[in-house]
Amino acid sequence: MKVILKEDVHNLGKMGDIVTVRNGYARNYLIPKDLAVEANQRNVREFEHHKRIIQEKARKIRDAAQILAEKIASTPLVIKAKAGEEEKLFGSVTSIDIEKALSEAGFEIDRKKIILDEPIKRLGEYTVKVKVHPDVMADINVKVEQEA
Repeated sequence: MKVILKEDVHNLGKMGDIVTVRNGYARNYLIPKDLAVEANQRNVREFEHHKRIIQEKARKIRDAAQILAEKIASTPLVIKAKAGEEEKLFGSVTSIDIEKALSEAGFEIDRKKIILDEPIKRLGEYTVKVKVHPDVMADINVKVEQEA
């Protein structure tokens, strides 16, 4: 029996896949648990319609994230920190500090989306990646300067 998966099913397929399974598996497990529907003409047409709507929404969200990434990338961030000899910081600049600087610049980005391999411990300019969307990354120029 051919079914359209409504959700991801382990070892079977992802949502939207049309798969062939045994009749008993479809009637006794997949369909009663609302994991799949029978792949007749009506259901296939209906699913294709919903799929197009979902893809259009996803495209709009991705485009908005791309625009946001470009705005973030064009905004240089300056973070003031106390430093000692040889331009070494007292403490370090972390994703929390970068999140605060971004919010002051008008961008609300969660600190968990700021990818910083290790804390910044010296004065200078750094490039930090921000995951705006699962498919969109932005590079931010962060300049760490001596605090007066």
